Amino acid sequence: MADVSGVTELLAKTSVDQLIEVSFSGKGLKLNSAEDAREVVAAVEACEGIQSLKLNGNTIGVEAAQALAKALESKPQFQRARWSDMFTGRLRSEIPPALMSLGAGIMTAGAHLVEIDLSDNAFGPDGVKAVRELLESSSCYTLREMRFNNNGLGIGGKLMAEALITCHEKSSKAGKPLALKVFIAGRNRLENPGATALAKAFKIIGTLEEIALPQNGINYEGITALAEAVEYSHNLKILNLNDNTFTARGAKPMAKAIKNLSKLEVINFGDCLVRSEGADAIANSLREGVPSLKELNLAFGEIKKEAAVRVAESMDTKPHLTLLDLNGNNIGEEGIELIQGIMDANNHADALGTLSDDEVSEDEEDDDDDEYEDVEDDEDVEEEKGGQESKDPHLQVKGTAISPRREETKYMIPVTAADFLAFPTANKLQALGNQRAEKILQELGDEVYEESAGIKAFVKISSVMESENNDVKNAVYQCTDAILKKLFSSEKCTPESVVNALLVHLGLIKGEDKLRPVGDPSGMLLTLGHAVKQQYYPKSTAPIFMTFLSRPNSKIDDCLSAKHGLMQAIYQL
Repeated sequence: MADVSGVTELLAKTSVDQLIEVSFSGKGLKLNSAEDAREVVAAVEACEGIQSLKLNGNTIGVEAAQALAKALESKPQFQRARWSDMFTGRLRSEIPPALMSLGAGIMTAGAHLVEIDLSDNAFGPDGVKAVRELLESSSCYTLREMRFNNNGLGIGGKLMAEALITCHEKSSKAGKPLALKVFIAGRNRLENPGATALAKAFKIIGTLEEIALPQNGINYEGITALAEAVEYSHNLKILNLNDNTFTARGAKPMAKAIKNLSKLEVINFGDCLVRSEGADAIANSLREGVPSLKELNLAFGEIKKEAAVRVAESMDTKPHLTLLDLNGNNIGEEGIELIQGIMDANNHADALGTLSDDEVSEDEEDDDDDEYEDVEDDEDVEEEKGGQESKDPHLQVKGTAISPRREETKYMIPVTAADFLAFPTANKLQALGNQRAEKILQELGDEVYEESAGIKAFVKISSVMESENNDVKNAVYQCTDAILKKLFSSEKCTPESVVNALLVHLGLIKGEDKLRPVGDPSGMLLTLGHAVKQQYYPKSTAPIFMTFLSRPNSKIDDCLSAKHGLMQAIYQL
């Protein structure tokens, strides 16, 4: 631990308005007792007019938190509690008393918070109970930014909403209504009850500029409630609801809600299953409103060609556009060419994101005549998203229904490995013939030994997996075996780094380059279930998969059979 005499070196004046901050960010300190916290306490005490304390990347125990709270009691200028990821390795029972002590210190000082960041602390509903008194106190009447990302809130979302409403009521009576600007609470299992409760709070507050609730298991009921709150948030600039389940039933009210938001700049509805009818409603609203739009993400939403084209056309009225993401939909090569032409004509060619993961094969591209044939009873969405079988014995639903006629269709023109990697489909993979693995390796060249290129190819190949079609399954195995053999033998990457990259694509861990996980992980899971049994697979890395597969994950858990197949294969090693 550093000498206390050097404490002043830890003080940093940052940002345009000369924020006075004490930062121990990423120090990896394990502070159990008051003595352990002596350096941090000394730094806080020595900093005149301290406004911010940054403690992320450390681990704070109850006694250490009490010592810090005591130091904060004499700091009325304190504004920013930047306390994400500061309870690593702590028992869940230790976190609430630590938070209560720190909150008490802030309230005793009579400080007025502007920011509170408790992200990446797995405290669940108990953590919300621990900070509820603080959130309802006068110290939070001035609150502008709340970051509770990845806390496992669950029903704690309702408690937080109640605390915000109470804070708004009390602050209004005091003549200074709560004017919250930023609310971030992704990956919290809020589901419909939490989303609905928070929507009520957002509507009452009415001042939000950023709402981010990605990956929360919210379906159309919660989305509809949020839409009403969004409509009343006239200052909204960023709306991120990525990886929830809209369907057309939720997308329509949300489209109506955003129409008159003149300041809205970023819309992220990626991986939300908005489907064609929902995308069409969004396009109509964007055509008439949202003049400040800079980014629109509708990736992996099962949007078909005609609706995707209309979304692209609606960008004509968006002079500030920097990104349109339509990747991973059911557009087809013809639709992609149309969209590229439209964006080029609108002078937005540079804003169009990649379309490399489009999920329509060439022989499905003529299905857009039935514009909304993919609209289903929204109550069955979760089952269909997981790839359940259709009630019609002649059809199997997985993204887009495939008829027996299409299954029999064969390519009549030569297909190259480059064609397949650009727009991967099962038919194209089979059309490459028995030498498909060699052709793909030849196309990749030396890049196959590069982790990013090799894994990307593996993901594309496994995405066309059809568990009921042995020919396709064997073709996938043949090619992925060839790629993994190269990767695991490469001097440019370690077996652990290869497995980590696969976990990122599955959405089980975060990637440093913000790589988005696959929309449907079933193909990867099935393919890996085969790979771990092969001689080339390094058995020492199998426990890594087991560790992360054992944790709850909505997408992986939707692919129950494939997940269990992989876990069983690992158990048998």
